[in-house]
Amino acid sequence: MEFAALSSAAQLGSFNPLRTKLQSSAQHNPLQFSYASFPSSFPRVCSCKAILSTHTPTSTHKMFGLQSDDFELSALTALSPLDGRYWGKVKELSPYLSESALIYFRVLVEIKWLLQLSVIPEIVEVPSFSESAKTFLQSLIDDFSIDDALEVKNIERVTNHDVKAVEYFLKQKCQSNAEVAKVLEFFHFACTSEDINNLAHALMLKESINSVMFPVMDKIIKALCDMAKDNAHVPMLSRTHGQPASPTTLGKELAIFAVRLSRERKDLSQIEILGKFAGAVGNYNAHVVAYPNVNWPQVAEQFVHSLGLSFNPYVAQIETHDYMAKLFQSLIRFNNILIDFDRDVWGYISLSYFKQITKAGEIGSSTMPHKVNPIDFENSEGNLGVANGVLSHLSMKLPISRWQRDLTDSTVIRNIPIGIGHSLLAYKSTLQGMGKLQVNEARLREDLNQCWEVLAEPIQTVMRRYGVPEPYEKLKELTRGRAVNKESIRDFIEGLDIPEEAKTNLLKLTPDTYVGAAVELARTVENVVNIVNGSNI
Repeated sequence: MEFAALSSAAQLGSFNPLRTKLQSSAQHNPLQFSYASFPSSFPRVCSCKAILSTHTPTSTHKMFGLQSDDFELSALTALSPLDGRYWGKVKELSPYLSESALIYFRVLVEIKWLLQLSVIPEIVEVPSFSESAKTFLQSLIDDFSIDDALEVKNIERVTNHDVKAVEYFLKQKCQSNAEVAKVLEFFHFACTSEDINNLAHALMLKESINSVMFPVMDKIIKALCDMAKDNAHVPMLSRTHGQPASPTTLGKELAIFAVRLSRERKDLSQIEILGKFAGAVGNYNAHVVAYPNVNWPQVAEQFVHSLGLSFNPYVAQIETHDYMAKLFQSLIRFNNILIDFDRDVWGYISLSYFKQITKAGEIGSSTMPHKVNPIDFENSEGNLGVANGVLSHLSMKLPISRWQRDLTDSTVIRNIPIGIGHSLLAYKSTLQGMGKLQVNEARLREDLNQCWEVLAEPIQTVMRRYGVPEPYEKLKELTRGRAVNKESIRDFIEGLDIPEEAKTNLLKLTPDTYVGAAVELARTVENVVNIVNGSNI
């Protein structure tokens, strides 16, 4: 289920490693410490004199002998690791969430709105376009390029207004078409910038989630289902409060995460992506004055639906962003479950329940050659934390706007790619880590064979069935804080006053066979996941 290529390569900057020598003289060191500002009682451990000097930055601050103006955007100069170190893993989001994508979707909305006006009979000033004119306008969308986006940005340098720059760009482009040139002033007709922006952002979210995020989520869920089925029969010692507990199977524990993630994936897919198109304060004020006989709320609803979005009729200047809060909270819940998985696998690796397949040339530690660290799961956990921090702020901030609108949402909403980008990076790290896992069944059985005390639970439960007095207390006395082995358990069972058949069944139990229905739960997990999602993952 889903919500009902524009990218540019950064040019390599002129960074010269030979010009990175640090100067030792004080005039080149902005950090100069002194004890002068400390109380006289403060112990002075050296005679050095340095002060923390105040530094007034210039517009061309020097770094390593270079001016800041010398730096061009590249993987080495980007401020965000998503645009630098991790670009190769997240660049597929660029056609949907980058600045050029935002401009593209603004262009799309503006053109579609002009086409919508042309089919409203009351607006005689915008007659129905010929097929040739429609093809021309559609080509502005279909053929939109990075050069077009750069042209819009150049216009914005003059207007200092990003949406108005799109309007001017379209007017320039359409002067060459005689039919469209007659109605240039109907671009952006009766619109506030947020009419354009909210639809553009809605489309960006819808397309990025459908085209990029859902497929990766589905890969994780499918990989978990496959691992669960493959290891359905592999017994494993449970740990509650970090202590040995009733056995399970490795497959069943993986199945839990598959089902949990599939539920959140379904919830995310069912969130309505909303849009508004009601003018400056949500009342169609200018629309009604210009064309009082047009049913503008109905036109706006039809227009928003034509873009594949749901309509929000009750708004001020901006769409209320409540759906965004719900969407980001759903992503946070998915991410939290994945953090739980990352940490569990990290722990299982530390217990040697999993080995990690090594890759030639990789280094685990700069000083300890033997190390094979669980770096993929650690990377995933860290990036999920960053993502959740951003998504949490977005979900709390965006629904709040003073009176009919303030501008705080405008700068905050530009960080949507950060939250989604770090989520995608984390998902790929988890998948990469899962691909390196190799189950160590010998180690799993070794732990089980050292914990015969876990059979205290089934023994005392059978004792209850047959009316043996104080079954819990007797097993507690036998096992709590004491070394328990196969022989001591068997001796205890032999001494029980219960039917022989029940006694025989208990004597057959071992820690690695006492797994209840875990095997079947793991084997059938994919059926449950498919039922949850209503389709095959």
